[in-house]
Amino acid sequence: MRVLFEEMKNEFRRVFIKAGMGEAKAEICARVHAESSRDGISSHGANRVARFVDYVKKGWVDVAAEPSRETAYGALEVYNGNLGPGILNAIYCTDRGIALAEEYGIGLVGIRNTTHWMRGGTYGYYAACRGYVALAWTNAESVMPPWGGTDCKLGNNPFVLAAPVAGGEPIIIDMAMSQYAYGKLQVTRLAGEKLPFPGGFDKNGVLTDEPGLIEESMRILPMGYWKGASFAFMLDILGAVLSGGITASDIDKAGKGSCGGASQVFIVIKPDYCSSAQYAAEVIKKAKEHIKSSPLAAGFRLVQYPGEGRALAREESDKLGVLVDDTVWAEIKNL
Repeated sequence: MRVLFEEMKNEFRRVFIKAGMGEAKAEICARVHAESSRDGISSHGANRVARFVDYVKKGWVDVAAEPSRETAYGALEVYNGNLGPGILNAIYCTDRGIALAEEYGIGLVGIRNTTHWMRGGTYGYYAACRGYVALAWTNAESVMPPWGGTDCKLGNNPFVLAAPVAGGEPIIIDMAMSQYAYGKLQVTRLAGEKLPFPGGFDKNGVLTDEPGLIEESMRILPMGYWKGASFAFMLDILGAVLSGGITASDIDKAGKGSCGGASQVFIVIKPDYCSSAQYAAEVIKKAKEHIKSSPLAAGFRLVQYPGEGRALAREESDKLGVLVDDTVWAEIKNL
């Protein structure tokens, strides 16, 4: 079904206030969740609302908590997230990164002991719309086997890379370390569809495109096989080292749900100190035209640059309403 953006956002806001969140915080979190669904990422928008409320009720997320600074050294800062709402902590860290980038040209902000930031691309987009380049990542609980293993020992550890485009939509990558994130598996299963490409193994170790079988086995496929597994491992380590936080093994032991106690890093750069906005715009325009000139492969309708799919989904949502699974929407209405 489709729901108007404002109706969706207001419903999320109602639910978050009911869960004990203050009105101002609830408004921000509701907007971010609704924007994720509007941009075609319902797995981290509407589909996460009920789970977030459940975490609040269990005490795994403290809606009243604020991040506290623990270290500051020039362009580097480290914070304790105090298990506050991941969205609010991530926006705070992005703002601090922007402030540091204004002063030093670059800012690195680490935060430990935080919670799920929902759609990581939110923060890259947030910075890029203000004219900054941004890199960010989070570590997470073990949900993916290392290459060659069968038990989950790696987090899916989303990685974000965003660049501003003068007068246009930012270019942005927001990707998990698996071929498909668990949220994508859920969305595909709820739609009664198969994955476009194999995304993991079933319980018998056979590669499959059936999302339900992969959810059952919890053997999602790392992107690029061993490369994705190695990437996830390094993000886990560096997330903890640069924030004074913990890695997947200790997140598992904490038992506070998805990303409970996670470590995150936000790096913000002011590109004006490296090259002019005009030069950057020309470089990006040329790069877009270059990849768009490629003849289409069989079965494809479009060659996309990173972030283009999100912009197209937003345009469709603004015109027709935001797509949401009817059972998910009914669950939210009943919260």
